[in-house]
Amino acid sequence: MRWGIIPFVGTIDIAADEIGSGSDAVLRVTTTTSTGGLARGFFPFDARGESVYMKRSGRLLSSSEWSSYRDKVVKNSIVFNYDRELAVYTDDVHPEKSRSIPMPPTNPSDLILALIQTRAWNLRPGEQRDTLVIFGDQFFPLTIHAEGYEYVNTGIGYFKALALVPRMEKTAPIGMFRHGSTVKVWIETDDDRHLPVKFSVGFRFGTGTATLIDYQPPK
Repeated sequence: MRWGIIPFVGTIDIAADEIGSGSDAVLRVTTTTSTGGLARGFFPFDARGESVYMKRSGRLLSSSEWSSYRDKVVKNSIVFNYDRELAVYTDDVHPEKSRSIPMPPTNPSDLILALIQTRAWNLRPGEQRDTLVIFGDQFFPLTIHAEGYEYVNTGIGYFKALALVPRMEKTAPIGMFRHGSTVKVWIETDDDRHLPVKFSVGFRFGTGTATLIDYQPPK
């Protein structure tokens, strides 16, 4: 990751592993984020997220996150019960915020995984598609627009990529979108892997950009 003109501020590692077998098999996806280098002295941030999906249906079963920045700690989780159409949100730091949430009819995903899953959509410039994202204890719909092709230089090669931009258009913006933040992800189109090779998050005080530096295919 880099921030503005600062060439290195940290790393994000996204990994997946299969647990169980047969109809009970699940896919666990973990996202680990940490600042590094000189940036860590100003912004000592660490985070870990975990999402568990049913391998057969692709449904999200649970999602949890933990992060630490100086004296601020975030730790929460959400578990989905599709039969009861209910999600149970637990905040370990602020238990008074824990609650049960009625589930919308569409299957949700967390934001990063939703953006990664766009690699299988095969969108073309000018097309768009809706997805449902869970952030903390809130569901919100995103409309992901395919803007056009760009060339992206990464740590593993130079790729032609489709630029995708998620926007909150069907409801009033919440979370990071409420504050005017912008998100963009680039999905390479040179081969069948369709790797997410770059993404950026723009804030009022600068833009953070992550570029792919390593990829290990499934065993």
